[in-house]
Amino acid sequence: MNTIDIADGIDHRPTLAQATRVWLRIGLLSFGGPAAQIALMHREVVDGKRWMSERQYLNALSFCMLLPGPEAMQLATYAGWRLHGTLGGLVAGLLFVLPGALVIFLLALIYVLYGDLPLVNALFLGVKAAVIIIVIEALLRVARRALLLPEHWLVAALAFVAIFFLALPFPLIIGLAALFGFFRASRDSVDQQSIRVKVSPLGSLLTAMSWVLIWALPMLALVALDQQGLLLDIGVFFSKLAVVTFGGAYAVLAYLGQDVVVQFGWLSAGEMMDGLGLAETTPGPLILVNEFVGFIAAFRQGGIYYGLLGAVVTLWVTFTPCFLWIFVGAPYIDWIGSQARLRGALTAITAAVVGVILNLSIWFALHVFFGEVSMQRYGPLVVWRPQLDSLDWRVILLALMCAMLLLRLHWGISRVLLLASLGGVLLSLLSA
Repeated sequence: MNTIDIADGIDHRPTLAQATRVWLRIGLLSFGGPAAQIALMHREVVDGKRWMSERQYLNALSFCMLLPGPEAMQLATYAGWRLHGTLGGLVAGLLFVLPGALVIFLLALIYVLYGDLPLVNALFLGVKAAVIIIVIEALLRVARRALLLPEHWLVAALAFVAIFFLALPFPLIIGLAALFGFFRASRDSVDQQSIRVKVSPLGSLLTAMSWVLIWALPMLALVALDQQGLLLDIGVFFSKLAVVTFGGAYAVLAYLGQDVVVQFGWLSAGEMMDGLGLAETTPGPLILVNEFVGFIAAFRQGGIYYGLLGAVVTLWVTFTPCFLWIFVGAPYIDWIGSQARLRGALTAITAAVVGVILNLSIWFALHVFFGEVSMQRYGPLVVWRPQLDSLDWRVILLALMCAMLLLRLHWGISRVLLLASLGGVLLSLLSA
């Protein structure tokens, strides 16, 4: 059998500066949540630059779906790591987060100082319409590559029903898909290539310990420096969330809701949803809603400077663990993909992800097209029911325009987002 390095499969290895420009572009254009972000990275890293093969990308995506935290940010970190090691992973991961984090901070500052601004709402009206089509494009791209067998379609359909109609926990759905794929795979299936893992167990342990210290040391400093104690409370709370919140920002809401609103009283339920709305319409992972919560909580106790510290602490404890998971697990992803049983598990997870993306597509479209959407329960079934008279004709018109530009004319995402934003302002003025 041949032995290959984990770096194989790269058509052209860029310099760090060349890669950095791509990671920055992705960070600036990563609107629309994980589905759209995964599609954007696929277009850049696999289709455009050919820095990863299709199989390497899907293996990494399946692995990241198993981890707590934002899978799209972790996928970007892994792609950067493949090209330039730890430094490349840090650059890719940070550039995926920082543009959106800066925007969230500025919007949160405007939110607490001035409230809603009509111009911002009008701009984001067009962005939301474009995001719907970006997510649909992501669904089509992933489905074409992941649903190769009838059983893959079955897994995707069951995953969609489980999460959309039964509201089953995301980790349970992914776990069941992994078990199905693991036992379904033929044990006689053997790869023609053997993957060499270029790290020892001791090396992995040292990497893990280093990142745990990086994660924890600022929290220890807050014990001595933060006399009010709120920053430490924020750091501990969001550190716990970083470990248990599988499934991205929507899963985070289930944990945030009761504790932030009821137990701590940091935000109201309405402010919590406003924060999610800001995170949905800015670049970067949706889990940046955490930053909004941390800023608002600290701002109300100590003003703008203290609010900035609350945002920084929240970002630190939310995203540092993501680097821990990836830098420890990255050397093993290709090896996992070369094992028949484990590859079967990853393949089934990828199929389940199609169902999850379909769920996100419909959920997001309902909440963008309609001003009022309610959740109805009928025993174990969950049904989302839009208020028909709350349909926003402007979003429909903008979404149709974006569908033509993206799906038929294959315009770039940046051009479509710009035109959709301007269209949102124009239609808002006409309907005022």
